Amino acid sequence: MNTTSTPISSATLDLGIGGMTCASCVTRVEKALRKVPGVTEATVNLATESARVSYQPSEQIEARLRRAVRDAGYEPRAADALAQEQDASPWAGFAPVALGLTLSVPLVIPMIGDLFGRHWMLPAWIQFLLATPVQFILGARFYVAGWHALKARTGNMDLLVAIGTTAGWALSVWLWLFAGHEGMPHLYFEASAVVVTLVLLGKWLEARAKRQTTAAIRALHALRPETAHLIGLDGEVDVPVAEVLVGDRIVVRPGERFPVDGTLLEGHTQVDESMLTGEPLPVPKDAGERLTGGSINGEGRIVMQVAAVGSETVLARIIRLVEDAQAAKAPIQRLVDQVSAVFVPVVLLIALATLAGWLLAGHPLEHAVIHAVAVLVIACPCALGLATPAAIMAGTGVAAKHGILIKDAQALEIAHRVDTVAFDKTGTLTVGQPRLTAFEVAPGVDEAQLLAAAASLQSGSEHPLARAVVQAAQTRGITIAAPDNVRAVPGRGSEGEVGVQSYLVGSLRWMDELRVGLGPLTARAAELQQQGATVSALVERTTDGLTLRALLAFGDEPKPGAKEALAALRARGIRTVMISGDNRGAAEAMARRLGLRPEEGEVLAEVLPGDKAARVAELKQNGHVVAMVGDGVNDAPALAAADVGLAMGNGTDVAMHAAGITLMRGDPLLVAGALSVSDRTVAKIRQNLFWAFIYNVAGIPLAALGYLSPVIAGAAMALSSVSVMSNALLLRRWRPTR
Repeated sequence: MNTTSTPISSATLDLGIGGMTCASCVTRVEKALRKVPGVTEATVNLATESARVSYQPSEQIEARLRRAVRDAGYEPRAADALAQEQDASPWAGFAPVALGLTLSVPLVIPMIGDLFGRHWMLPAWIQFLLATPVQFILGARFYVAGWHALKARTGNMDLLVAIGTTAGWALSVWLWLFAGHEGMPHLYFEASAVVVTLVLLGKWLEARAKRQTTAAIRALHALRPETAHLIGLDGEVDVPVAEVLVGDRIVVRPGERFPVDGTLLEGHTQVDESMLTGEPLPVPKDAGERLTGGSINGEGRIVMQVAAVGSETVLARIIRLVEDAQAAKAPIQRLVDQVSAVFVPVVLLIALATLAGWLLAGHPLEHAVIHAVAVLVIACPCALGLATPAAIMAGTGVAAKHGILIKDAQALEIAHRVDTVAFDKTGTLTVGQPRLTAFEVAPGVDEAQLLAAAASLQSGSEHPLARAVVQAAQTRGITIAAPDNVRAVPGRGSEGEVGVQSYLVGSLRWMDELRVGLGPLTARAAELQQQGATVSALVERTTDGLTLRALLAFGDEPKPGAKEALAALRARGIRTVMISGDNRGAAEAMARRLGLRPEEGEVLAEVLPGDKAARVAELKQNGHVVAMVGDGVNDAPALAAADVGLAMGNGTDVAMHAAGITLMRGDPLLVAGALSVSDRTVAKIRQNLFWAFIYNVAGIPLAALGYLSPVIAGAAMALSSVSVMSNALLLRRWRPTR
């Protein structure tokens, strides 16, 4: 059981539930939990066999919730029992099914023989001995669960199976002992035994498929090492990860997983972060860079300082997000739950009507009972309860594997309908760090020498523009000398000496104040500003005064893949919009580099941070479904205002909390991937619901009219659950297109 606090003095509790078999069980458990005093909401998921309960904290609330589950006829368990199951043998739990098949096959063989004119019918007492253990020992689970349902004045799949197969078994006993047929009467022991066996087989296949759908959670749990190499007072010592504290120094050897989050202190290495980002290429790491628990150390032995442990690590948050998404209930599932609430009582009425109809038509009691049994068996709503959660589990699991964390089922269900995607510019479509985009020198001077002078003058500054100059010089292999007598002029720039020469570097406004003319570079400065660049000047102090030597233009660069990401969305028929706080000229210049079309309204410029949410609301008018992509604190309101919020994983925690989907790689191309996996998942949900309803809608009338025997009905019912789970598992083959 996991308990996490939520705002407004309420709490949320996750509780595992054993023994649920169909959509009706889900409705029943939800009703039982909602009746507990203090509970504000309860959502039950059949595929994960879990419940999420929101409640006002009170004394012994957890014990009351467990008692409510048990009183409803189910077994309260640990919240992550299903996800924590080890990868058992593919045949785990098959023994009861194997025994049922062994006892049922001798009953079925004579039926097959009849088709070929062979009469191999077993004596009635042997049929009785073979069928009875299947009915009452292997089928005991149906009686127990059905009895609990009756006590709660509701119905479920187990009740339908128990009533149907018991009727077939009892009819066979009555015909054998009391019907007075000449010779041996036709008995229906094989129908009841085979139906019980087939239902057990279906449940076993279903459980096996469930283990596969929870593989994503199990894989994430497996990324956490159990021990860490702590550097203590007595040197290096192995301790359990649970004992590691923030601030500790730990050693990570080549090939090991980082046990917790931290910062690289000593050493250099390459890190495999594919578990976080889906990106297979290793990432180089130097001292001072962030390391994430669960990722794999490369070739270097390193020392790291612990920054986060336990539930505060990135990996723990990822596991929590995936668990939350898989436990959540999609809006479409609520309709299914409403249908399921009345489904079983309606089926019982149809079965009674079938029995009465065949009797009134003058048919023997045995025929009427068998047709009613077929109605009860084929109507079991197992597939209906699994259709939506199975697809959501598979979809969120495969998305997490590729770096797309879907926080809630509602975002997953809505994302496929998105027709407009709004992007924040800085840090989302662009790198978010200014770069030196142009270095224009006056005629007759050495460009490399002047760039070296500018970089030297800026080498001691932490200003983003200063860092951009230094980085540009380093990229070109220019040696940066130490400056002398450097003086910063706040809001203007800086001045100092490089060698024997004295320079100033700063804004054009400062140059105006100093009455420095731009001379032959005047037109070029205006052109760069029109393109959206921030322009500075490098001036040399000479005996003749201040002389302009060069212009420095700074601008952000598009993120790798951003242009392709926008093109991919446009190819899907989706309108793309860039929201920027820059002036219109700068915003439109960047937009054109990204392939956007400002003349078609694809650029919203000069938008203040507080107005982004309002602009998103405007985009939503006229029925448009809008996704917002951002990374900063000021994007959080807009992410929340959009129909679907997508946060870049390299952004702030606030943005990630406000968004329904997090892109761990910070790659704009993953936006199309998120919409694609939503599209595929919703398609699977619809396919599953279609087949689940078809089995029931087509099967019940056929059984009532006598076209289906109980054996065929049982096989069809088992097949419906297996087909729904198998169809959902096909989602595991999804890959984001590059």
